[in-house]
Amino acid sequence: MLDLKFVRENLELIGLMIARRRNDPAALGQFSELDQNRRALLKQVEELKAELNRASDQVAALKKSGESTSDLIEANRELGRKIKELEPDLAQVEEAQKDLLANIPNVPDSSVPEGDETANLEVRRHLEPPKFDFEPKNHWELGENGGWLDFNRAAKISGSRFAVLYGPLSKLNRALISFMLDLHTEKHGYLEVWPPALINSRSMYGTGQLPKFAEDSFKIVERDLWLAPTAEVPLTNLKRDEVLDNDELPISLTAYTPCFRAEAGAAGRDTRGMIRMHQFDKVELVKFVRPEDSLAELEKLTSDAEEVLKLLKLPYRTVLLSTGDMGFASAKTYDLEVWLPGPGVYREISSCSCFTDFQARRANIRFKRVKGGKSEFVHTLNGSGLAVGRTLVAILENYQQADGSVVVPEVLRPLMGGIEVIGRPVD
Repeated sequence: MLDLKFVRENLELIGLMIARRRNDPAALGQFSELDQNRRALLKQVEELKAELNRASDQVAALKKSGESTSDLIEANRELGRKIKELEPDLAQVEEAQKDLLANIPNVPDSSVPEGDETANLEVRRHLEPPKFDFEPKNHWELGENGGWLDFNRAAKISGSRFAVLYGPLSKLNRALISFMLDLHTEKHGYLEVWPPALINSRSMYGTGQLPKFAEDSFKIVERDLWLAPTAEVPLTNLKRDEVLDNDELPISLTAYTPCFRAEAGAAGRDTRGMIRMHQFDKVELVKFVRPEDSLAELEKLTSDAEEVLKLLKLPYRTVLLSTGDMGFASAKTYDLEVWLPGPGVYREISSCSCFTDFQARRANIRFKRVKGGKSEFVHTLNGSGLAVGRTLVAILENYQQADGSVVVPEVLRPLMGGIEVIGRPVD
């Protein structure tokens, strides 16, 4: 969420920013009207309260001198009634203004290219796509032919966009989670966390999932609980409503969680395979940093996520997203896109973002540079380190062999009990 005073004083700039992000700035027109109403109502309430305070002092003075106070007391009651009549109107206007603020996106960093997804900028590339002397298969063909991947029984259990993994593929999925967590904790210095996967609305609001993306999430009916869309939500909210010490920063956290997304806006997209699932696994990276360090920390977090792909020897590219393609809460985002030989495309496997103080303001996460000093909002960052299911897909497609078997990346073999190849297809 942006600062109310900043929006009030920079309405034209905010409108231009919203347009740069390919959003409709029309709703911003309500802001001035709401702000004027709020200020007028607040002035009335404050003036009435001040008058009531003065009158109360007069009542006390009259009582002390033994004079009658009945008329003045009745006048005070009338002032109190007027205040009570205005306060609900003030609260309603303030809530409407808060809702409007909650739906204004973050301000992009000056280094972000302007435009839609065609303006995204490739900043580096690692490894060239593999060349096969056979026609490479898609991951679902490899998995179903090998008997390791089952969408039909998953649909019987849960519906579409779910999968069941068997045997070596299930083991490989588990190995990936351990590999990623071990790398980020032992080499990159993140603290591992095992957070809840059910999250309340206050937490979803704090990271920007609510109210804008409610339809993309799963809610528990009749309970104030949501299924975690990503570990970013519980990890960031660990520090909600807290004031951190300067010496604590930066704080780097990592966690594995199952993630759940309704994919409400994805009708007809990636209907085959494991790319766009209602349930998927992810290892997340979250940072709380000082404002002046946030862009440098974004580069480091992105590098930490990239190292997973480097160690797995998977071809990928790093792309700086444009103003019109990055997320609602982000000020700057790098996407890591892994090469998938089946469809012959690069596909997003991680988004690494700096949110400046946008999330911290919503979640009220502050820090003090010196004890007893003024508190400031921290900057938050997060990125997938990585999306486990999509990493699994990338391994199946990049390490496939002509007979349908799949070579296990060397770095994962100790976690696979020494298995070097996921076996031949079953009849």
